[in-house]
Amino acid sequence: MKKTSFLLGFLGCLTLGGLYAVRKIAAPQNRLFNSATAKQLGDEALKNGDLIFQTSLSSQSKAIQLATKSKYSHCGIIYLEGSSFYVFEAIQPVKKTPLDKWIKRGQNGKYVVKRLKNADQVLTPATLAKMKRAGDKFNGKDYDLTFEWSDDKIYCSELIWKIYQRAAGIEIGKLAKISTFDLSSEPVKQKMKERYGDKIPMDETVISPAAIFDSDLLLTVKGK
Repeated sequence: MKKTSFLLGFLGCLTLGGLYAVRKIAAPQNRLFNSATAKQLGDEALKNGDLIFQTSLSSQSKAIQLATKSKYSHCGIIYLEGSSFYVFEAIQPVKKTPLDKWIKRGQNGKYVVKRLKNADQVLTPATLAKMKRAGDKFNGKDYDLTFEWSDDKIYCSELIWKIYQRAAGIEIGKLAKISTFDLSSEPVKQKMKERYGDKIPMDETVISPAAIFDSDLLLTVKGK
């Protein structure tokens, strides 16, 4: 009788312990967001492969905004690693940055998250794995200050475009030439002079954050 009572009590403890563990895992602080990110993004669920845009505070941000007629001057790809999200981005050098730190780095902490309209069908585990492998080839490379279309160096929107094109066969945003941008304002002229001198490569192929942001392949998931 004593053995039976002991066994029932032991099993009861295991059951209660299991229920506590399940509740702890399901608690809000243990979702796929770290605490800082959860606070900023609320209950909106992010997904691997989402794109995030912000107004950068870099020295070239104003020139990019004026030339492309868009307030968004920086972007990256969101991925989940372990229990936290990070942004794979082309800065100096190309690297992954915790999502909450990436958000705080932008102007007033504002951002917009976009996603492929058919992401559930296209961004399969196999495709996402290919995207990460494609991105690994750029990891650690220098930021491309002259926006060339080679893989030697790379800039933010170029990183997104090439990863999606090479891994998923999708071209997000229309490629353009430097000559198609508005180069008339003084901040743009100064930055172009600084980067190119008197020989601006007007026929260089480029992809801007604005072109990706405006792509009709995307829908807006979250904005702040």
